[in-house]
Amino acid sequence: MSAIGRPPGALTFSPTPPERGSFPLDHDGECKPVMTEYLACLKRVRGNNDPECRILAKAYLKCRMDKNLMAVDEFKNLGFTENMEKEVGESGKEKSLSRLDELRRENEELKRKHRKA
Repeated sequence: MSAIGRPPGALTFSPTPPERGSFPLDHDGECKPVMTEYLACLKRVRGNNDPECRILAKAYLKCRMDKNLMAVDEFKNLGFTENMEKEVGESGKEKSLSRLDELRRENEELKRKHRKA
C-alpha cells in the first residue's frame, strides 16, 4: 500500500543528514550585517574567490560560532588558512576589518532596539 501515488519501479529516496549536522537559522538576524556585507562583496567581485570576501566569510562563520548558531570548529577545518589576511594586503585588510567593526556596532544597535521593542 505504500506505493500509492508512486510510479511502478520508482526508486525510494532516503535523505542523508549533512556531514556537519544541522544548525539553527539566524531568526533574530544576529549575524545578518556581516552576511549582507559578504553577499555584497561576492556581487561586487562577480562571484570570484576574492581574498576580501574570504575574510568576510570567516567573520560570518565566527559570528555564527560566537552566537551558538553553529558548532565551534577550527577555521582550518572550514577551509581557511592561517595567513589568509596577508593575501589581502595591509590596506585591504584595514578596510575590511574597519568595515567589520562598523557592522558589529550596527549589529549591537539593532539588538538593543529589538530588545526595547
